[in-house]
Amino acid sequence: MISVLAQERLLGVALGTALTGVVVFEQRKRIYESISDHQSQLHSQSQMKDPILGKKFRSEFALLWNKAVDQIFVPVIESISSRRL
Repeated sequence: MISVLAQERLLGVALGTALTGVVVFEQRKRIYESISDHQSQLHSQSQMKDPILGKKFRSEFALLWNKAVDQIFVPVIESISSRRL
């Protein structure tokens, strides 16, 4: 079994990679949309969209992160608690 530190680092890398992928994808999508909008409607005003990382996303991400960390550290806490008896 790999150490808790290694598990936490792997989880951080996986979540960081996924988040970076989502941000890059959304930015590319917005760039392509702005190019097509500009070509079809010259000098029209574009509407501002919600930020990629809105409040709802941040709260859901925090909840998922906390659940993942809890699942990783529950066995560690249980083993430390059992040693003190």
